[in-house]
Amino acid sequence: MTVLGTSTTVAVAGLVESAGMDPIGLFEVGKLGLPLTVAGLVVIVALAPLLLPDRSGPRGSLGAASREYTVEMVVERNGRLDGVEVEAGGLRSLDGVFLVQLERPGYTIAPVSPRTVLRGDDRLRFVGRVDDVVDLHGMLGLRSSEEGQLARLGPGTGAIYEVVLGQQSPVVGQTLRDSEFRGRYQAAVVAVHRAGYRVDAKLGDVRMRVGDTLLLISDADFEMQWAEQPDFLLVSSVGEITSRGVQRSALVVAPIVVAMVALAATGVLTLVESALLAALAVVGLRVLSPIQARNAIDLDVVVTIAAAFGLAAAIRESGLADQFAMGIVDAFEGLGPRGVLLALVIATIVLTELVTNSAAAVLMFPVAIAAAEAAGLDARSTAIAIAITASASFLTPIGYQTNIMVYGPGGYRFPDYARLGAPLSLTVIAVVVLGTPVFW
Repeated sequence: MTVLGTSTTVAVAGLVESAGMDPIGLFEVGKLGLPLTVAGLVVIVALAPLLLPDRSGPRGSLGAASREYTVEMVVERNGRLDGVEVEAGGLRSLDGVFLVQLERPGYTIAPVSPRTVLRGDDRLRFVGRVDDVVDLHGMLGLRSSEEGQLARLGPGTGAIYEVVLGQQSPVVGQTLRDSEFRGRYQAAVVAVHRAGYRVDAKLGDVRMRVGDTLLLISDADFEMQWAEQPDFLLVSSVGEITSRGVQRSALVVAPIVVAMVALAATGVLTLVESALLAALAVVGLRVLSPIQARNAIDLDVVVTIAAAFGLAAAIRESGLADQFAMGIVDAFEGLGPRGVLLALVIATIVLTELVTNSAAAVLMFPVAIAAAEAAGLDARSTAIAIAITASASFLTPIGYQTNIMVYGPGGYRFPDYARLGAPLSLTVIAVVVLGTPVFW
């Protein structure tokens, strides 16, 4: 809906200006974005129940509230549960959590009888929904098996998070033990959920995969430190949070965002100037510290946008763009200008499934401009169409970060994306090809 929506539209906006064309307005992409949103919602509501399998059975669920984890807790020595029977200690009537196993040196008890007497240092394995598993960590007489490993973090420990591993996470392909996860992130993993299934194996021996959802314990700064880093696609606090701090930050940030958008939309400041001013205001009002602001910068996006200008220039100056453009025009000129636009959009959709969205837009930009000029299309609107199309990657889980983000928690499989992604991609093609000449 806005040029700030993705790094892809930001990169193309920069390329448009560098090519001497009028800058893309803050809300200008909404001309196509709004009808695309409406059409996409219609397709999802109508077809998702028919095309996507229901995996919300007892072993997997699409909702976070019913997603199950296996966690290990330890009975505290001389605590409330030491020397108490399981049933008397209330461990048989926990809401949403079930005690499945008890481990003691030399032997394991499973299933666990209500009459079993608990002892200090017993290791109890529970299965339950994420919210109820979190509640276990506040139960008197029990402690997490990982809390001892986090003592060195000092005050403020005990915050519980759900994170989803991204493609660029250095722990993917390694076990938690080999990756030194605890030392790397100052966090301890207490449970793993994978593609709709809880992982019951010993956590240290589990080899991590893209899309795995981890339940972990760390300090209060973990979310701020890692939420914007490529290691994790999603970092979500599921334990207690300090609501006053969050409310204050929201009250401060909301008017800053409104002012930034207003200044950019009215032309008082350029988009870059208004964004920089907003960033300085957030730091100046102590919503973020300078270190937190620096950590929030995604260097991959910065490098991609910076490299876009050089790559686009190289493709254009080498004559490669003209050759590809003429090939497209020659093949589709019989269908008229819209036929050429159709070919460019289809090529972009294919390319964006193979490389990153920003890279696809950058590679297609000089080709699209040359083809538009040869076919009599408006070059600027064609560039906007390419930017929007490059951001519409629905056919594979690796096509876009948000695709991977829901892959594990949602219990999806690779073919699920193509089932719904194909009609969504066709919708994008139709709206972009028919709408671009109308709106520009």
